[in-house]
Amino acid sequence: MKKLIPFLLLLIPFTKNFAQNNSVKVPEKVLGADISFLPQLEARDIKFSDKGVQKDAILILKDHGFNYIRLRIFNDPAVDSGYSPHKGFCDLEHTKQMAKRIKDAGMKFLLDFHYSDTWADPGKQFKPAAWKELNIFLLAQAVHDYTVQVLTALQQQNTLPDMVQVGNEINHGILWPDGNVNQINNLAALINAGTKAVREVDPKIKLMLHIACGGQNQESRAFLDSMIDRNISFDIIGQSYYPKWHGTIPDLQNNMTDLAKRFKQDIIVVEYSEHKQEVNDVAFGIPNKKMIGTFIWEPLNTWEKIFEKEGTSNKLIAVYDDIKAKFNIP
Repeated sequence: MKKLIPFLLLLIPFTKNFAQNNSVKVPEKVLGADISFLPQLEARDIKFSDKGVQKDAILILKDHGFNYIRLRIFNDPAVDSGYSPHKGFCDLEHTKQMAKRIKDAGMKFLLDFHYSDTWADPGKQFKPAAWKELNIFLLAQAVHDYTVQVLTALQQQNTLPDMVQVGNEINHGILWPDGNVNQINNLAALINAGTKAVREVDPKIKLMLHIACGGQNQESRAFLDSMIDRNISFDIIGQSYYPKWHGTIPDLQNNMTDLAKRFKQDIIVVEYSEHKQEVNDVAFGIPNKKMIGTFIWEPLNTWEKIFEKEGTSNKLIAVYDDIKAKFNIP
């Protein structure tokens, strides 16, 4: 067994060792899409087209101003309790294939570690089956080693992500019950294990903490302050915004404006679907330019999708032509 990372070491800041990362900038403006469902849709023989021309969905998005793709990754989604039993969609191999397509298209990508075999969000953060019996010390080691394993595999095919999320919608914690937010020091240790792993593989990768508090300012501030107090190293605040749970557009704007004043990190609305123009107006309209962009969640086939179920683009895709022009997105 590899030597365990001492538990207290996980709470030591890594910013001194990786100070050079501060000089590395993400694109000034990010217009992104999470299209992790794409391999599943293609496996059902869905073909994507735009204006009557069949084309790779990634390239269609690029044609309409998108410059970033987000991919989720599950530890072992093929297990019976996993996201994709026996098929393994969103595992490492599918991620490697998608990463190559993204880079070949000349786009950047954000990798979203769920640290679970299935969906992780504020209502559930299930441990991977292989980690169920691990204590907090071994869980931290597992987070570190798994993160290194995934990133090294991507590095070996020259498709490292440009940005990484250490956990998905983590304001209630990760890897429950050990990493529940009510056990804040445990949670910090687990996140630090992941961020340390990313910095080890490539310190140029930008690190995001992703929370689901788009319109909730008090909750956002409390969580971020608690992470900073525990020396978590991160570069970007990621927020989910769905009106059902996260309030109105003015709530989103008020929260983002306040966070941009309070924290040094850049901010991205990393999940949204409704109010496309309005969300992007907020994201690109904060005066001090700390807000650097958005990622629409699964626009190929869910909620307010920009493609019909048979794969043809619809009128909503034109919203992104307007956003690209309005905010001069490269």
